[in-house]
Amino acid sequence: MINVAILDMNNGEPNQGMRCIKEIVGRFEEELTFQIFDVRVHSQIPKIEDFDLYVSSGGPGNPLEGNGDWEIKYARFLMDLMEWNKVNSKKKYLLLICHSFQLAVHTFGLAAITKRKSNSFGVMSIHKTDLGFEDPLFENLENPFWAVDSRDFQVVQPRMKRFKEMGAKVIALEKIRSHLEYERALMGIRFSNEIVGTQFHPEADPVSFMNHLRKEDVKQKIIAQKGKAKYRTMLEHLVDEDKIYKTNETLIPNFLKNAIKQIKEQALIFH
Repeated sequence: MINVAILDMNNGEPNQGMRCIKEIVGRFEEELTFQIFDVRVHSQIPKIEDFDLYVSSGGPGNPLEGNGDWEIKYARFLMDLMEWNKVNSKKKYLLLICHSFQLAVHTFGLAAITKRKSNSFGVMSIHKTDLGFEDPLFENLENPFWAVDSRDFQVVQPRMKRFKEMGAKVIALEKIRSHLEYERALMGIRFSNEIVGTQFHPEADPVSFMNHLRKEDVKQKIIAQKGKAKYRTMLEHLVDEDKIYKTNETLIPNFLKNAIKQIKEQALIFH
């Protein structure tokens, strides 16, 4: 069995993301066994030597703020994992989602993280870059593909010199907003062969998001911000099999299948 560490970044707040991540990892129960680490509430960080594969969740709040403890340990974990993969033949694989993605961008100094003018929330189109077309994470997804986006902050202004030094690549961008002067946010980065992240939520499934949208306070907030037509469009997108259902069925499974294949091949070499 391959050991998976799921890093819970939700700061104790109720959410659907962790349920979705556990459900997707559970699809591979014959090959994977997982353990959960509560990073922000209990400062729990997995030992790198104990796990082969990591999924680090999204979460609320400002990615540039912490409590002086967990965020330092988490940054050290990211640095140590990158270093491990440089010097060891048996690689470790990491998928970073939303809040975790933003923290990794900050830790590695790859881009600026700024507060958005308004919250980005709903089912959004995600656009592959030229490098994204070749990335195994997005295999079998259309361009653009669709995913749940939920963030008050954004990753912008890539520092291309730093990208080049690390060998990192931008693999996805947000939709073009031609009527606005805003820079397109970076929605996916391949940090290394083994480490990849998205600023959207590939784990979201239609059931969980539908339940969330139907909460009266959420519904009224969306209608107040974006109007009834936009709210109805969100609901329609959820029942479309080519939208977030397809991403849920494809993206994280792509990451897991690819990592499992590589880990098994490495195990054969070292046997």
